[in-house]
Amino acid sequence: MARVREFDTERAVEAAMNAFRRKGYEGTSVQDLVDATGVGRGSLYAAFGSKEGLYLAAMDRYRERYALPMIELLRGGAPARELLREVLVATVDEIVGDGGRKACLIVGAAVERVARDREVAAHVRSTTASLEGALSQVIAEAQADGQLADTHDARDLARYLVVTMHGLRVMGAIEPDRKSLMAVAEAALRALE
Repeated sequence: MARVREFDTERAVEAAMNAFRRKGYEGTSVQDLVDATGVGRGSLYAAFGSKEGLYLAAMDRYRERYALPMIELLRGGAPARELLREVLVATVDEIVGDGGRKACLIVGAAVERVARDREVAAHVRSTTASLEGALSQVIAEAQADGQLADTHDARDLARYLVVTMHGLRVMGAIEPDRKSLMAVAEAALRALE
């Protein structure tokens, strides 16, 4: 007879996501995950198969928590400049509001795991491509109706904004100064004109 899982999987994934954001994949031991989740080692392995399985689940949660709401916001239909500004301001607000200086799981995975883990690379590419696609659509539509200049390719501008957002997260981990981060965000918005 199969044992019934005796812990909240969603809560465990959330706790693991935060542990990985604080210490990265390599820096987070299985004992760190046991401590963070309150779930025994054997139960974690039974539920997720391995530390990597839990990491992939944490990446899925991160996408649900951070990337998908941003993509939905971009589909909201507000004027392009307002939407793009709101996305950058939300990024800065999250960085500044994060007293624990937790890293972006996508940026961390890109630096730490992409070169040697195909599944992690696929997660990072998929999340980044989804955000880039949503940004590109907003920009292309705004260029078509004259809200934004069409002097640059919409996809290139979207990629530029994704790079800016990732760069803001890196700089925010070093020094989460709102004024400095907003200066970068405003410069990125001016580049779209």
